[in-house]
Amino acid sequence: MTDKKQSIMVIVDGGYHPDAVELIKGIPAEITFKRISEKGCVDTIVLPELGIKRFLPINEQQTFSINTDKAGEYQFHCGMDMDYGKVVIK
Repeated sequence: MTDKKQSIMVIVDGGYHPDAVELIKGIPAEITFKRISEKGCVDTIVLPELGIKRFLPINEQQTFSINTDKAGEYQFHCGMDMDYGKVVIK
């Protein structure tokens, strides 16, 4: 089978774990965020350059498809713009 997909899980627990996600350019990708506690202000995830903003309910997975056609670094943050992470496409 030649179909490849990159899948990354980010646990949200008062911050992002991991806070840096590395993807390979040109291979379809999904990032799943799962908030497991009410610590911090991380109830909303925002990936401005990728056009994503979504509420993260406790213990529910939110999965986003990521376009990996263009290499670069794309920051993500909470709804209050206080906690940060990044997606790196190489």
